[in-house]
Amino acid sequence: MPVPLACPVSLPLEEHARLESLVRAHSTPQAFALRCRLILRTAAPDRPSNLQVATEMACERRTVGRWRRRYLAHGLHGLRDAPRSGRPRRVSPSERVEVLSMATRKPATYHCPATRWSLDDLVAALPQHRLLPMSRSSIWRILEEADLKPHRSVYWLNSHDPDFEAKAHDICQLYVYALRFYQQGRIVICADEKTGMQILQRLYPTQPVQPGKPEKREHESIRHGVRALLASCVVPTGHLVWNLGHTRTSVDWAAHLANVVRQLPAMQRYDWVVDNLNTHWSLEVCRLVAHWCAVPFLPKALQRGTQRRAFLCDPTHKHVFHFTPKHGSWLNQVELWLSVLARQFLKRGDYDSAQDFDTRLSDYLAVYNTHHAHPYRWTYTGQPLVRATPFSQTRRQQRQGRAWFSPRPKPFERACYPPRPYKRSPALLAANL
Repeated sequence: MPVPLACPVSLPLEEHARLESLVRAHSTPQAFALRCRLILRTAAPDRPSNLQVATEMACERRTVGRWRRRYLAHGLHGLRDAPRSGRPRRVSPSERVEVLSMATRKPATYHCPATRWSLDDLVAALPQHRLLPMSRSSIWRILEEADLKPHRSVYWLNSHDPDFEAKAHDICQLYVYALRFYQQGRIVICADEKTGMQILQRLYPTQPVQPGKPEKREHESIRHGVRALLASCVVPTGHLVWNLGHTRTSVDWAAHLANVVRQLPAMQRYDWVVDNLNTHWSLEVCRLVAHWCAVPFLPKALQRGTQRRAFLCDPTHKHVFHFTPKHGSWLNQVELWLSVLARQFLKRGDYDSAQDFDTRLSDYLAVYNTHHAHPYRWTYTGQPLVRATPFSQTRRQQRQGRAWFSPRPKPFERACYPPRPYKRSPALLAANL
């Protein structure tokens, strides 16, 4: 009986490139990669038969025909393994929910002395909840499917500033319109200090990086003292003005502000973004601002911190200070540059003396201003961040496709497996409830 001709397979350019990338990816399972190669060969211009493809790929003709039909019927999703019935589940849905409920509560609720759950602790706590005994692997699978990791923990800092939203919105508006303000004669400056910069000299030379080996730094070092860097970042241009010294007292801070104003062109208004450190609203700073704004300086009326901050935040002054909220120093843009300084200059530093450190830091700052200074692209608008924000609406989720503590999916998973529930549209989620 003659064998019927196989249905031809035609691949668009995007689908062809997708299959080739899956074949090349090291993380693709070999069974799935073989199916992709079969489809690529069947879609070749010479239109080979199933027998020809099977001979070239060293497999059965029925195998080629099966995956050809599956691809024509279901596309790329048809190349993955179909769901199998398997043996009935030994753990009922209600028991699975109980395990998840236990994992999301504190161990002390179940008389466990540990401060965080482990698989062994969950196994031991099951009888207390009147559940059937389960193995460690069963509990692990239940937690894995729910994307729960009770052993993981991160720090979370809550700001108890009642005016957090108003202050954050005010500062973010300065960043958003900084360039427009600059053209109108109004400049936005972010200022802060980097204290305790240790001047370390390694006891032995650093071994350079080699193929397959990272750079090796000596752990022991000689300490030549510390330095304090007072830095101000001009938001519309990204340029820096700095003062390097041994201390960061209120006198040093006032001298730094005066240095910034001298180096910048004359403006109609100066907006300073600073945090709530006491040196930022000292009497010396108030005296300097009063001199700049040609207003009376009354020390008796500025004895308390709230009075000084109110004086510095007066919008009628030429120099207006904007203080970040409590635990909100991350709103200060100069913190972004200070992190760059720590990574590029301080972390791997090896300095022979304090003078060597001062010289090299000054050279680094001069080079940065000349070749690398740029305004930061600020995307946070000051709108409150709430826990109910879906994962699909966060940029990190859109980029990686999973919870922030999970590894990035493999290429074949991203291509074939359905997305997580929180990547679906609200309409689909509502339909499944």
